[in-house]
Amino acid sequence: MELDRVDENDWKYHGEGNKSLVVSHVQHCRVLRLLKYPAEDSENPPQVKLLFTLLIRTRTTLFWKTAEQAFRQIQNIVDFTSNVMSCLLGEKFVHSGEVVRLPLEFVRQLSIKIQHQRPAWRCDKVMDIYSGCALCLPNLTSPTLHQPTLTPPLCIEIKPKCGFLPSPKHVSKDIKTRVCRYCMHQHYKVANGKWKRRSLYCPLDLFSGNKQRMHFAIRHLIEEPQNNLKVFKGGQCIYNSKEGSDESPDTNSLLHHLRPYFLRGNNRVNGHLTTKAVLNDFIQVLGNALLSAAGGDGGQVTDRTGEGRSFCEASLFNRERIRHGSQGLPTNNILSRILQTQMLDSLDIEGLYPLYCRVEQHLQDFPKDRTGLQIDGPYDQNFLEKVQKCSMEDDDSVEYAAAKVHQYRIAMTAKDCSIMVTLVPSSEEEDDDEDLSSQKRLRDFRPQAFSSSVSVLDLDPKPLDSVPRQLRLDQKIVSCYLRTGGTLLNGSLPPLPSILAAEREERALLFQA
Repeated sequence: MELDRVDENDWKYHGEGNKSLVVSHVQHCRVLRLLKYPAEDSENPPQVKLLFTLLIRTRTTLFWKTAEQAFRQIQNIVDFTSNVMSCLLGEKFVHSGEVVRLPLEFVRQLSIKIQHQRPAWRCDKVMDIYSGCALCLPNLTSPTLHQPTLTPPLCIEIKPKCGFLPSPKHVSKDIKTRVCRYCMHQHYKVANGKWKRRSLYCPLDLFSGNKQRMHFAIRHLIEEPQNNLKVFKGGQCIYNSKEGSDESPDTNSLLHHLRPYFLRGNNRVNGHLTTKAVLNDFIQVLGNALLSAAGGDGGQVTDRTGEGRSFCEASLFNRERIRHGSQGLPTNNILSRILQTQMLDSLDIEGLYPLYCRVEQHLQDFPKDRTGLQIDGPYDQNFLEKVQKCSMEDDDSVEYAAAKVHQYRIAMTAKDCSIMVTLVPSSEEEDDDEDLSSQKRLRDFRPQAFSSSVSVLDLDPKPLDSVPRQLRLDQKIVSCYLRTGGTLLNGSLPPLPSILAAEREERALLFQA
């Protein structure tokens, strides 16, 4: 695919986050990530727009300097992903991508074409149409291993969030050691109108390694996906939530899409595949994919039953329901790798903030040290070594403080990453094939077999100035939770109608450990 001969008609809107917008190619399995900036800056042209005008009028080199800054920003994402996060999470799970330069006219026409497809609540920012720089990545919702069949691949994108509770040593409010950040944040989001319904998903259940808890967590992700769950079929998004919408996600439509994938199962009532059976099977396949280690079932299980930090009091899961099965994650498992990377945040934001202030004060006094401390990169092997070899004891040095801040930034990236699970249904002929490249075959509980692959995305580095914002947000979240008294913990919200209908057939979700 030649990116110097691109046509905006070959690309379509794919999605967007807070800092970037993604378009996908209609034929090739490629996506482009383009940076965004606040919409008000398009009304009052930012420096880059002004410099673009200067380029047209005077051909100064000033614009190219700004374009190079955009290029460097995206290259930093690539370097951080490939040299830092890939080493921590595993190369087989991470796609770093490459920086590309695009014709400016193509970018402008593309922006016009996709504008009406963007969600209204995302339009407070506009796409960068001035630098011509983008990040090119594989389209993980359209896997290349797929051979056209009647049942295209399913891709499930999960944003798991933080999977542990902080140590009581560094927090000022005891509630933070008992209720996880995600569950408290739900109350804050509903109180501020970001979401109409509170999600009952708890990350600590998903990261537990116990199948019952994991299935419980996945079920609640399906009931109230928010920004934490999307389901794609053949590259098209078939299930997600719209922020601020009064409409509940259409789980009936999701189950309709999923039914053909599980027709060869045996969970039937009088020959009819029940809605509950479809939901159960989907949850089990997804749970097995998340638990499987890359290339096999190996890996030592890390037992977390003795850790008081692995249960959240806000979770509706009853600990007494755990009957048997492992209580931990295989060491080479992607969830385990993400969790260990998250736990680089050993001080919590409250314990880290004084170290951040030490770094900031030093940079004010010695601004040239910013490069030596690698505050803005380069994200190379030296940066990773500083993080991994950071002393356990504070020696009052700025080097120690900078290393702990770097650890926190990496942990925040892991807390905000997304997992893409690709499920490809196998034909009957494929079921007899014992070798499916490096893909893991999920056939341990049903005749229907799936090959699966797992990738991690959204691995951008967090800027240094995000630290004080995180502290303020943390204070607001905890204050809101304490003020509301953690309401809705017991009464909670009713399940969605389609889930409720399924439970009339059989009251409890079947958990198979």
